[in-house]
Amino acid sequence: MRLDNKVAFISGGARGMGAAEARLFVREGCKVVIGDLRDDLGRQVEAEINELGGECLYVHLDVTDEQSWNDAVSATVARFGKLDILVNNAGVYMPETVENTTMENWDTTMSVNAKGVFLGTKAAIPELRRNGGGSIVNISSVAGLVGNHISSAYTASKGAVRLFTKSTAIQHAADGIRCNSVHPGTIETDMTADLLAAGGREDRLNRTPLGRLGQADDIAYGVLFLASDEASFMTGSELVIDGGRTAM
Repeated sequence: MRLDNKVAFISGGARGMGAAEARLFVREGCKVVIGDLRDDLGRQVEAEINELGGECLYVHLDVTDEQSWNDAVSATVARFGKLDILVNNAGVYMPETVENTTMENWDTTMSVNAKGVFLGTKAAIPELRRNGGGSIVNISSVAGLVGNHISSAYTASKGAVRLFTKSTAIQHAADGIRCNSVHPGTIETDMTADLLAAGGREDRLNRTPLGRLGQADDIAYGVLFLASDEASFMTGSELVIDGGRTAM
């Protein structure tokens, strides 16, 4: 029970990595709130966890809206009394080169992937501080570490998450708040399904030394470690989970 008696909020928790993180956290003793725009899927995850004996609350969340974040954090504290862990997991992916990226898609990507992390962190910090500290885990990407030949806005947004994580870690270490980033390689989720179906699977496999694509649970276990007290001496760090891709 690595998260026994802890309360976590996970954005983008209705499917993919967020849902995997929620299920794993609950198995490790955590009470979980998941936020998402996909209400039907979110309520399914909520019901599934609760039916299995866990404690989960779903809330509607638009990560680009500050009031939506404030309401989500308030709902978390109202239901479970505190907040120990924030996982900024929500994100979007649009595979477009610089010349092909529209202003609309650039703004959407930056708003969800970068501003969403900022707003979630800003909303959570007062409660984490009030609780004596806690852990923030921001989901970046290997695209936040190295350049990418097809996803310019996504790469920029994930690079922003990486350095925002370090600034948060420095600014709030004295509050007992740790902040680390996770950098997945290609993970088989709903977000990557179109890319992989359109012929991207072979390319990604060829660039992954372990010879397989990642699964949502591969990332969830890394997030679990950073969220837990086992990572109590880690802040401002990067956990790369990419099958060896960035080692090439």
